[in-house]
Amino acid sequence: MTTILAVKKNDSVAIAADTLTMWGNMKESANYIVNHEKILKYQDNYLAFTGSPSFKLVVAHWLGRSKRKPNLDSVENIFDSWLAFHQQLKEIYYLRPEEEEDDAFETSRMNVLIINPNGIFGVGFARDVTEYTRFTAFGSGCDYANGAMHAVYKDEAKTAEDIAKLGIEVAAEFDDATALPLSCYTIKLK
Repeated sequence: MTTILAVKKNDSVAIAADTLTMWGNMKESANYIVNHEKILKYQDNYLAFTGSPSFKLVVAHWLGRSKRKPNLDSVENIFDSWLAFHQQLKEIYYLRPEEEEDDAFETSRMNVLIINPNGIFGVGFARDVTEYTRFTAFGSGCDYANGAMHAVYKDEAKTAEDIAKLGIEVAAEFDDATALPLSCYTIKLK
């Protein structure tokens, strides 16, 4: 499991993630895994993933091999990119998209947060793309993280990075599938 989040405040945007990997009930902390990072840098974007640890590797591979580099600067461009990516997920990366028979769309099986100089974007399981104005969190500890971020967001002394780190710390304190250390990256908005 995992907790990822992003915060936009004043002139910056931050993305943060815990570093715990779980296989069923087995927990593997950052002390045991070298590649525990759940955040990927791509051009002027940072992407964080929930779901299988393979998703970060798959997305990095796809971004590195794409002849036409995906543009992740708006809801529309991210949606277009994820449509193309989903097809490759099935054909090249052997994604098993089956879920429930009554699902409206085939699932990509991951939630992704993206930050860049334009703000915060989230991509859902069904490739829905949302732009966020302040903050959001995905994953097993998202309720704790969102509550913590909401509680301190209006504090003028807190930066986007401060709030992001606090969100992951609180999730790690109360969610048994989230653990420290955390990773956090901050960039300036346009």
